[in-house]
Amino acid sequence: MERDIDPQETAEWLESLEAVRRAAGPERAEYLLKRLATSSRYVNTVPTSEEPGYPGDLGLEERIAAYDRWNAAAMITRGSRLGLGGHLATYASAAWLYEVGFNHFFHGGHDQVYFQGHASPGVYARAFLEGRLTEGQLDLFRREPEGGLPSYPHPRSMPDFWQFPTVSMGLGPLNAIYQARFNRYLHNRGIKDTSRSHVWAFLGDGEMDEPESTAALTLAAREGLDNLTFVINCNLQRLDGPVRGNTRIVQELEGVFRGAGWHVVKALWGAEWDGLLGSDELVSRLGEMPDGQFQTFSTSTGAYIRQHLFHGLEVPYSDEDLRRVVGGSRAGHEPRKVYAAYRRALDHRGAPTVILVQTVKGWTLGAGVEARNANHQMKKLTQDEFRALRDRLGLPVPDEALDADVPPYLHPGADSPEARYVAERRRALGGPIPGRTVSHRPLPAPSERPFQSLRKGSRQPVATTMAFVRLVKDLMKEPETGRRWVPIVPDEARTFGMESLFPTARIYSPLGQRYEPVDRDLLLSYQEAVDGQLLIEGITEAGSMASFTAAASSYATHGEAMIPFYIFYSMFGWQRTGDQMWALADQLGRGFLIGATAGRTTMTGEGLQHADGHSQLLASANPACLAYDPAFGYEVAEIVREGLRRMYGPGGEDVFYYLTLYNEPLPQPAMPEGVREGILRGIYRYSSGGGEAHLLASGTAIHWALAAQRLLREEYGVGVDVWSVTSWSELRRDAMTSTGVPYLRQALAGTEGPVIAVSDWMRAVPDQISPWIDRPWTSLGTDGFGLSGTRESVREHFGVDPRSIADAVLRSVKEAGENGDRDR
Repeated sequence: MERDIDPQETAEWLESLEAVRRAAGPERAEYLLKRLATSSRYVNTVPTSEEPGYPGDLGLEERIAAYDRWNAAAMITRGSRLGLGGHLATYASAAWLYEVGFNHFFHGGHDQVYFQGHASPGVYARAFLEGRLTEGQLDLFRREPEGGLPSYPHPRSMPDFWQFPTVSMGLGPLNAIYQARFNRYLHNRGIKDTSRSHVWAFLGDGEMDEPESTAALTLAAREGLDNLTFVINCNLQRLDGPVRGNTRIVQELEGVFRGAGWHVVKALWGAEWDGLLGSDELVSRLGEMPDGQFQTFSTSTGAYIRQHLFHGLEVPYSDEDLRRVVGGSRAGHEPRKVYAAYRRALDHRGAPTVILVQTVKGWTLGAGVEARNANHQMKKLTQDEFRALRDRLGLPVPDEALDADVPPYLHPGADSPEARYVAERRRALGGPIPGRTVSHRPLPAPSERPFQSLRKGSRQPVATTMAFVRLVKDLMKEPETGRRWVPIVPDEARTFGMESLFPTARIYSPLGQRYEPVDRDLLLSYQEAVDGQLLIEGITEAGSMASFTAAASSYATHGEAMIPFYIFYSMFGWQRTGDQMWALADQLGRGFLIGATAGRTTMTGEGLQHADGHSQLLASANPACLAYDPAFGYEVAEIVREGLRRMYGPGGEDVFYYLTLYNEPLPQPAMPEGVREGILRGIYRYSSGGGEAHLLASGTAIHWALAAQRLLREEYGVGVDVWSVTSWSELRRDAMTSTGVPYLRQALAGTEGPVIAVSDWMRAVPDQISPWIDRPWTSLGTDGFGLSGTRESVREHFGVDPRSIADAVLRSVKEAGENGDRDR
């Protein structure tokens, strides 16, 4: 309220609160205010009397929803013949949440919808009714090797259909928040007008237990993301039982979201509750009733409900009426109430909205499924259950059609009123949803100047992390593509030497900068701006990855190719947010992940938990990830240049790059002639020394190998070659897929002698290529936990220091000679 409509009442309440403060202290008064602010009556936010008029043909929409319910259940049941299964209950619970959106709210072309993963059968059923999918495709649900439909929303499997992968629960809500934020980022930077774009995220109440689900709520409120709506289907059940057996999930979530600054809309009760909710006592009981008990009411007789819920109250309903109303009348099953909640959400300005909508899990599927704890595991309906479903939905299915082994699919016909209606609604709303459209517009290649500076090398010690930052800083000055770079940092910009970007690129904030920074007199002061380019995310790797995902898929979601690079402590990448990186691959994201301060021995003071010796191994498992471990600045330059070509050039490949970089300042050599192909494909000879043995090294380990090469020559007269391995995993992939001679063997052709691999990674990283080494093989690495200490002492501990490498070479050469004598 903008004005006080009853000053006298306000004064009385303030006087009462002041009395509480004096008698019990300010903490008690604050507690009362917080309780008042974060909870409200357990009723609908929009009462029936205030519902707006429904804009559609309800009769037609009810028939459309009936077809979709039937076909979703039929698709899963038909697949169960092969043991494939599927999820019946989730979509049955949420059908109207989607139908109202499809018919009146989801705008094709500029809205983005995160569908609940387990509800995908209903989305497929709707697409079938629209003519976008065929009966044959529905019959191949969960049969992807045969060209069928994936079980859940997977853009990589259906790149023209799904936009967002959501079934790794918790990632959908997190990514939706950062997607809405990125839409504002694009708008505020003048790259695209996203003022009409709205992000919808459909979630389950059980899913909200995932920490990622609520991790960024305050960000959404802080930045006023009124272009975002969460719809949480509160059917009170998770996979094995009630979400909150002994408390109430709706009130819990209301408190969480209100406390985080969100606008909350509750849509709980169906219209038939209107004759009951006039009783304050009943409303109070519902607000105190544990969800586990209320779930029991959903499957109980009217007499049981009367005895345990309405005892002592006058109820003008029969037992049968009570069974029907309490058992199933929910706002989420009534399109008028769903529409009213959605309308209230979109009309609100200044904050994101969450709609808490109550349903019955498995609604319409029969007493054996509805509200049952085990319904998540139910994968099919019997033919008798289909007959009951037919009767309940009023569908034209003759009995003989249900005598077969499998239920039929139903379609009213391409020229039917139902089909014409769904087609007209989607035309009016701008096209199909879900839908993913890519009109690839290649970005112009950058000039050679930024890369040349790294190719020249440097006599001054420079860490590869600094070399990368210097390269990107120059690339951000490119006239045509510089503004498309999206630097993402989790509160470590100064650690990575990126503070020089503060005054030039500036830090994105939709609020601008409302304060004078404490370092305002310095050249590199902290500067925030509405059109800032840097995303400094705070201490949240999960949030940073969500930002990266939004930017990395902007070429598809917005038709605007952006070039994100997310730079982070390598230990906190694949280990902490690996699930998000797989979702990124599913979403066909493109960009550069930068694992800085990499290696198990370069972070000398950090010890066990912060020393990364395995992220290259984790990254190698992701099919969309090209993982590199460059040793020199010029290698970084060539890899980034090639990445820009592959991801943003004419081919537009759906891959992303992972580069591990080091915080160890060392002199940077100039780029030798003829090594570019080897850099990109994974290996080249950096230093010839006699070829008695071959040291293969990656990243910072090449400096230990070069020191060992000198030691062996000077002290033992043994000459070895040193090879730079820029990517162990790319060499392995090439070897596994090559129909001819693998590149690794081509590179080593004509050489003899044992091979010794060394890196700052566990030995399993270089061991990836050992099957294609046809001579004695030894790998040295940093297996085990990290240790605090000097770099020299820790490397000696792991046996990767120059002396240990030299000893390994001498043993290998000796053993090779002895084996050769025996062979002769």
